[in-house]
Amino acid sequence: MDIVLKLLLSNPEDQGTQRCRLGPKAMSLLGVKLGCPVLISLPSGACLCTAWPRKDLCDGLLQIDFMCSSSHKPLTPLKNTTTTLNQLKSLTSVKLRKVTVKVILKNLEVKLATSGATIYDLVKDLLRSMYVLPRYMLTINGDSFIVNIVVLDTDLLDDGAGLITAKTSIHIKEITTLEMYQHTLQDNPQCQVAGINDICASLKEMINLPLHYPETMSKLGFSCPRGLLLVGPPGVGKTLLVKAVAREVGAYLVSVCGPAIHGSRPGESEENLRDIFQKARGISCGGPCILFIDEIDSLVPKRGSSSNAPENRIVAQLLTLMDGIHSDNKMAIVAATNRPDALDPALRRPGRFDREVIIGAPTLAQRKEILKLLTSNMPICDDVDVSCLADMTVGYVGADLTALCREAAMLAVLHCHQDCENDRISKVHFYEAFKKIRPSSARSSIGQVEFKPVYWEEIGGLDDLKVLLKQSIEWPLKYPDAFTRMGLTLPKGVLLYGPPGCAKTTLVKAVATSCHCSFLSVSGADLFSPYVGDSEKILAQVFKKARASTPAIVFLDEIDAIVGSRSSSGSGSGVQERILSVLLNELDGIGLKTTERRGTKVLLEGTGNCHDDKLEFEEVINNSVMIVAATNRPDVLDDALMRPGRLDKLLYVPPPDKKARLSILKICTAKIPLDPDVCLEILAAETPLFSGADLCNLCKEAALLSLHMNGLQATSVKMEHFQKSLQCVKPSLTASDLKVYEKLSGYTVKG
Repeated sequence: MDIVLKLLLSNPEDQGTQRCRLGPKAMSLLGVKLGCPVLISLPSGACLCTAWPRKDLCDGLLQIDFMCSSSHKPLTPLKNTTTTLNQLKSLTSVKLRKVTVKVILKNLEVKLATSGATIYDLVKDLLRSMYVLPRYMLTINGDSFIVNIVVLDTDLLDDGAGLITAKTSIHIKEITTLEMYQHTLQDNPQCQVAGINDICASLKEMINLPLHYPETMSKLGFSCPRGLLLVGPPGVGKTLLVKAVAREVGAYLVSVCGPAIHGSRPGESEENLRDIFQKARGISCGGPCILFIDEIDSLVPKRGSSSNAPENRIVAQLLTLMDGIHSDNKMAIVAATNRPDALDPALRRPGRFDREVIIGAPTLAQRKEILKLLTSNMPICDDVDVSCLADMTVGYVGADLTALCREAAMLAVLHCHQDCENDRISKVHFYEAFKKIRPSSARSSIGQVEFKPVYWEEIGGLDDLKVLLKQSIEWPLKYPDAFTRMGLTLPKGVLLYGPPGCAKTTLVKAVATSCHCSFLSVSGADLFSPYVGDSEKILAQVFKKARASTPAIVFLDEIDAIVGSRSSSGSGSGVQERILSVLLNELDGIGLKTTERRGTKVLLEGTGNCHDDKLEFEEVINNSVMIVAATNRPDVLDDALMRPGRLDKLLYVPPPDKKARLSILKICTAKIPLDPDVCLEILAAETPLFSGADLCNLCKEAALLSLHMNGLQATSVKMEHFQKSLQCVKPSLTASDLKVYEKLSGYTVKG
């Protein structure tokens, strides 16, 4: 039967002696002699002591001096805590030849005021005749300025306890402060990054080298880089990356946000900034320190564009403070922004922010890694395919993917209340969440439209044109690998022109429905602004949003009202001419900004042999943005816009012939109760020069006329209603207008 021992606080005279007091029976059962090392296992950690008998020789009690323990926090017995004799293990004594330790001092002032020789002598005296184990910590009580001594490594080979003697060589690897040591022990399980391992490794290298090995750079005659600027869209993981890297390299992180520095009285902002730098400098004297400035663009904007004197003083103060960082300080400055062009140029030179790391929107492989990390702790079903989810979430950054998984989990919780048998997250939950969570880059109102899905069967006639549209728009977006295999470049744009009311816009909606891609629609009302340059900026933002959500279709309806022609005005200084210039640049690919690129590195054409590498290449290099424009006045468009390489395909949408009119009438009257005497073939023959919109209006007028003549109890539409409607509904097309389109396209309408 195991003996239960009650834990008590150690005697005051035993504190700092590494002794544990046992009864004679317990010492006899353990087989230990006086002063032999004993390892005591407790729920909160293990403790290494030397066995000594109790003065009162009372059994059933155990008094421990928690001087040497495996825990990084001092161990103390709780009230009414017990243990068993099986938790005590007798160890053999082994004299150590060498030991490596880390010394923890009370505060930074003690470290600055005490020499290394003094610390070494004191450590040698404190460790003499002590038993230690690797990765155990000794807590020093009393008035000593040394708080703890952590044993990093020993030459102990067997299971015994190492005894430090006068002949033991003691090597102090690191001297740090208590505040710095406690900061490195803090647990941050949220700081896990995925998909940006290459940037994480380079960032650790850039920070780790100057912080831990400054003498290496000094031997080469160069100072270590001190500043790093992280650039990337919101939600890509800049702040999370810095926190994770700081923890991995063991650096103290001083984090500050730009708006938190601003003060109300004059000079307070500069004073706050100086205090933060002073704090970081003080911490760097005790160990590596990273000063992280988040949203730095709100703190130091361009001085030339800002008329605010306090902001200019803050910029000057930050420049002065960054220039005052010496190479011997273990301090690095990291800043993050999603608007690098808003920063003052003086900050972006070597010597201040030496390097700029651009984190783009995650690629397919990176999204797959992020989703694997997010779903690793989620109870997901076997039907959830992470690769499929990564393929669906084009343009999603890390924050969007986190929101997607959270929404799927919430939907699973709601369904769990209804169906208690299934409490796992299935593919259906992710698909439902995908409908609600859109990428953050596509959340502005410009270009975002919602329309009822239109299918090809709902458009009457135009069979040849439907095939051409599928080949020109749907194939490049759905099957880009086939074009790459045949050595073809993807087309940039398609122009639909023809008389009004012939389903140009409806055809584009059908293409967007069939492709299942992002759809952005822009009109002149969205673009034109009374401010100079605002219209061009809005158009550039639309293309930026489309590139972030590729594959995408940008629809420019009534493009003749948006861009016009430069030759018609001759001046070239109007809004339409400037919008046309921006559109031409975007079609040529000049509008792609560096911060918009996918992934963390630029891929060169021809790299990668496996399927994933090809998909990576297609997503990074080929942005799959298709421009579809519609107009009924192609003659007023600029010739530079209509050349191959910009609007590659010019497709004429003709008015419906007799066969197409019959098909349109059948579609328009599908939900209208027709009388048996209604002959749609006769109506198709009697409606020449009618467009699709005119035929739809004719059917509506006939149904309204039936209600007007027969009252609200009417049940069907007769042929006479159509005949009377033909008298008031006139065709919107004329023969002279059609001749103009026929001359441009070479297409002749029959019937």
